[in-house]
Amino acid sequence: MDRDLTELLNDWPFQPGQINVRLIQGNDGEPRIQVRLDLGILQMFVDGRPDGIRPQGFDSLLEYHEARIDELQASRAMEAALGEDEDENEEEEEQVQILTPEDCRLLREEAVQYYHRYIALLVLEDYEGVARDTSRNLRVLDLIYDHAEQDDDRRSVEQNRPYIMMMRARALASLALKNDEPKAAVHAIEQGLEALRQYFSDRGAPEAFERSGEAAMLREMRDALVPKLPLSQKAELRQRLEAAIAAENYELAAILRDEMRMLGDGPA
Repeated sequence: MDRDLTELLNDWPFQPGQINVRLIQGNDGEPRIQVRLDLGILQMFVDGRPDGIRPQGFDSLLEYHEARIDELQASRAMEAALGEDEDENEEEEEQVQILTPEDCRLLREEAVQYYHRYIALLVLEDYEGVARDTSRNLRVLDLIYDHAEQDDDRRSVEQNRPYIMMMRARALASLALKNDEPKAAVHAIEQGLEALRQYFSDRGAPEAFERSGEAAMLREMRDALVPKLPLSQKAELRQRLEAAIAAENYELAAILRDEMRMLGDGPA
């Protein structure tokens, strides 16, 4: 079997200074994402875990650990309802709900796969996919924050949260723009900014929000969108009224004045 990739790489030259991404059809008829790197090609599944592996029969390690913890919590709740010894339940919770450093390492490595994919999806303008994968990686951070055995594991992932939050807000805004909904886009950005503000405030560093590069990026996107917002009904009527008067179309102007009065914004 010929395993030389030279011809494949020559057919798709690497272009420095940009993210080289394409969507192809796999041998099984399903789509695949390919990213051209300087030394090769990275290929990922569009859905599920990017490498296609199903750890423990789940779509990802995240789903596996979430299901495991949910099951253990349900078991403890049932034992408590049956009158089991409370101290024994607390000891069991301390033992079984902890994510070991190895668990956290594997979860981080898996999250990197999703990071590579949502960056590629952003280039492909698949904003729904970006929102899906960024939301998923935020769940990883929540899981590790709530259940990691060591604080170092919490800190190692929490530093990525503002970036992921920004990318999610950006994806939701871009999706709204793609659907020709600029107001919804601005709303998504405002929600993202508020979430960032709350994040820094909750961690005792509200001043960090103003210095945040992620917040600055969202503000820049919002400021670029505001001039594109559709006029309100009142503002549109006022513009039409001025145009009618300028054209000496007084009959239309009278009608427009009546409409504006009905809206509670009639001229003096």
